[in-house]
Amino acid sequence: MQKLKKYAATKAGRDAIISFGIVIIAFIVMQALLAADMVSSLLEGLLVPICAYVVMAVSLNLTVGILGELSLGHAGFMSVGAFSGIVAATCLSGTGAPEPVQLAVSIVIGGICAAIAGVIIGVPVLRLKGDYLAIVTLAFGEIIKNIVNVLYVGLDSSGLHFSLLEQRFELAEDGEMIINGAMGVSGVSRLSTFVSGFVLVLITLLLILNLINSRAGRAVMAVRDNKIAADSIGISTTRYKLMAFVISAAFAGMAGTLYGLNYTTTTANKFDFNTSILILVFVVLGGLGNIWGSVIAATLLTVLPEMLREVGDFRMLIYAILLIAMMLFNNSPLKQRILEKRGMKQMEKLEKAEQSGKEGA
Repeated sequence: MQKLKKYAATKAGRDAIISFGIVIIAFIVMQALLAADMVSSLLEGLLVPICAYVVMAVSLNLTVGILGELSLGHAGFMSVGAFSGIVAATCLSGTGAPEPVQLAVSIVIGGICAAIAGVIIGVPVLRLKGDYLAIVTLAFGEIIKNIVNVLYVGLDSSGLHFSLLEQRFELAEDGEMIINGAMGVSGVSRLSTFVSGFVLVLITLLLILNLINSRAGRAVMAVRDNKIAADSIGISTTRYKLMAFVISAAFAGMAGTLYGLNYTTTTANKFDFNTSILILVFVVLGGLGNIWGSVIAATLLTVLPEMLREVGDFRMLIYAILLIAMMLFNNSPLKQRILEKRGMKQMEKLEKAEQSGKEGA
């Protein structure tokens, strides 16, 4: 019990407790509201996308906040996960497996495919720094979008068929088109649910928070703070940079599968440059390296535009003003003072607990 109190008083412990607390409390509240039929259809339709965006924001924070590298192609990994997961779900639909199993397998496959893409792009790209890395990852996202726009995938009795040319793509009579070039996919079974999104968010938080607080996570932060010093003490900067980048890509792919299987129709244009910037805004607004901040920012900025639809033409203007106000507060001395006071209170509680423990002994 004493060790738990000491862990809760540390920054890592507070971050973990706050992150899991926010997610679990939000899930319980939403489940209660859904059971009481007090949730609008608009908000209910946003529950799965919110979970997907939370996973995206937390995973990108691993690259931008913990690793310290600016990536503008995160939507590309989301796209890889979405379409590979949809293909996997379509192949599994005829096996008779339960829908939760189909979804779980599809999410794993989407994450693996995105991780492979992360390795392919990460090995040459992570040698670059700063703006150069951002430009190359931006180009990667656009390349993925354009490849999907000319990709044709179908399934028939002889298996899967792939082609980049529609004229050479042929299926048997019993065949089914899955990805139809620029038209994307249609008629997809909606396997994603709010519960599955909640589980994926918990898994993401558990693994990434453990990674950050592990020896590997400290090595990644050492590379971020001073690459030369990290090299001098024997830390393989290339290895740890690639590890963080690939893990981030894998979770982006899982989020993409969750997102893609929430809609009957999906096109590559849903995962464009604007999506990458949106995810980056979540991370910056929540605070670089702040995991629970990314959770709150992703949820708030996903719901906010829909809540402002009633104001009509002024919706995006008000959204931009609120975004500026939140960014100013996030970097203001007022927030720092609030956090310092909270930290002082935690230290006082810990000292009182230690004193009471000594008196009891």
